[in-house]
Amino acid sequence: MAKDRLGTYRAKRDFTASPEPTGGRGRGTRHVLRYCIQKHLASHLHYDFRLEHHGVLLSWAVPKGPSLDPAVKRLAMHVEDHPYDYGDFEGIIPSGYGAGIVMLWDSGTWSPEVDDVDAALSAGELKFSLHGAKLKGSWVLVRSSGRFGGERGWLLIKHRDAWAGDLVITEQAPHSVKSGGDFPDILAAEDPVIWESHRPAKGGVAGALFTDIIAEAVRIKSARRAPRAIRTRAHRTKVRG
Repeated sequence: MAKDRLGTYRAKRDFTASPEPTGGRGRGTRHVLRYCIQKHLASHLHYDFRLEHHGVLLSWAVPKGPSLDPAVKRLAMHVEDHPYDYGDFEGIIPSGYGAGIVMLWDSGTWSPEVDDVDAALSAGELKFSLHGAKLKGSWVLVRSSGRFGGERGWLLIKHRDAWAGDLVITEQAPHSVKSGGDFPDILAAEDPVIWESHRPAKGGVAGALFTDIIAEAVRIKSARRAPRAIRTRAHRTKVRG
């Protein structure tokens, strides 16, 4: 079943160019359900919200990211299922579909608050609990009935509990739970084509953000090279002496 559900995911990608997982690794014998959010700077900045179900990751793109305020309803656009092993992915998609920088912003497990997840999804209201590094407690995904986002539109809403509040979690906790870094750190760790002519965002807010990120990544890489250069010169001086 999981393999069939990944047809759309695979059809959109060229795995000879993209480092994204093809979906070859399954969930093994674990009995807990994976949850993750990937902060994705592509043609625009958004947060990819993913819940494991039937061996794949059900996925929604949340443009403004999650909110801990129960009064705030975040648009969540339903997208294609992703493979289970996508839950570990962080890095650069140099070109093609989704080209940009992907950060593993949050990860953990989730548990449904309904008896039948498939029935809840069909009915357009899935209640669940998150047990992540950043997001916790009770939440709900509600189909927007076409008012927002058309047929693919859902709303991600935090329930009132001990984990709710007015903290802007996307601003207060912006870094990766995998590497501890931000976008420039992820970019500086690699040498992708995206540095040069294939930036996915060339204008607007996302384009300006990419320009700043690339400049900061260059600074980080230069700072890393500098100590090596100093040590090399010192070693040569010592050898000559």
